[in-house]
Amino acid sequence: MRHQYLVIILSAIVFSSGVCSGQTIVEDFKPSTVNQPGQEYPQVNSQGYARFKILAPEAQSVVVSLGLGGAKGGTTLTKGEKGFWTGTTAGPMDEGFHYYHVTVDGGIFNDPGALNFYGSTRWESGIEIPAHDQDFYALKNVPHGNVQQILFPSKSTNILRRAYVYTPPSYSKEQSKHFPVLYLQHGWGEDETAWSNQGRVNLIMDNLIAEGKIKPFIIVMTYGMTNEAKFGTIASFKIEPFQTVLIDELIPYVDSNFRTIANQSQRAMAGLSMGGMETHTITLNKPHIFSHFALLSGGIYKPEEIKDKSKTKLIFISCGSKENPDRVKNAVTSLKEAGFNAVSYVSEGTGHEFQTWRRSFKELAPLLFKD
Repeated sequence: MRHQYLVIILSAIVFSSGVCSGQTIVEDFKPSTVNQPGQEYPQVNSQGYARFKILAPEAQSVVVSLGLGGAKGGTTLTKGEKGFWTGTTAGPMDEGFHYYHVTVDGGIFNDPGALNFYGSTRWESGIEIPAHDQDFYALKNVPHGNVQQILFPSKSTNILRRAYVYTPPSYSKEQSKHFPVLYLQHGWGEDETAWSNQGRVNLIMDNLIAEGKIKPFIIVMTYGMTNEAKFGTIASFKIEPFQTVLIDELIPYVDSNFRTIANQSQRAMAGLSMGGMETHTITLNKPHIFSHFALLSGGIYKPEEIKDKSKTKLIFISCGSKENPDRVKNAVTSLKEAGFNAVSYVSEGTGHEFQTWRRSFKELAPLLFKD
């Protein structure tokens, strides 16, 4: 159905469940911090509820859906006076960042009031629910590093591929210094912009460095797919093409164009969700390339999988408390018993979402490249 008549003034609303929480809603709603400039909606309150407002006078149905592909469900909005559709979430949402989209009479739209973020293999609207611990990824008056786009040649895929590189504040000042490198992968349906935009990894790094909590290092983020990325096609994904891009093309390019410490002991790989799957497979396939491994909601390692313990400096495994924390904890216990330097982390009150991965990265970063 065509929507030439449609005018949307949209807020975001996202639901953590379809069941009413029974709380009295506090009317202290404020615009989400990831709204478009000057836009009042979507709004969130101090309890974690979200509120939206859509002008669609001739629409018959308006539904807001949360999560990658709307898989976590949604709610039907109510039409009121002057063509506005309004609603407030049935209960408080988990802290942190969430994707969402709006379905109007069967057509999927983004909220013009909100910024867009690449997820669900498309640009989706985003909403930020204030977190009690959000200070660690806040924009502060501290020295800031640089996130730059690079284009590197890939003979194996016959294109120029893109990556983003974070260099710490001291990189431009200490011209003779070389730095360790973390190769950090996004999840399924996302791309190389995810860790900076949704994850705020550069701000986490800047704040940790300013507090003297970590050894500065470079982060490289690239697109982890080398075949068609569509929902329902994950089973057809093959690691070998991306492994070739990473090991034979990207790493040599980074080592040639940045001041890296180009050896295995100063090189790490980590990833969230599908990026954890990539990390798990590639680090096992190429133990001479990486010495620090991290899986963020991305599976586990078993002691018997790692053939040369001497080459492995750190194994970090994390997830949200709403995922499978016992599996993570038990895996790390087994690794420790086998003599590995292994660490587990569980983000309380979160699931398979960016607040889990922001917190996980905050815990991981101080453990990397320790002398």
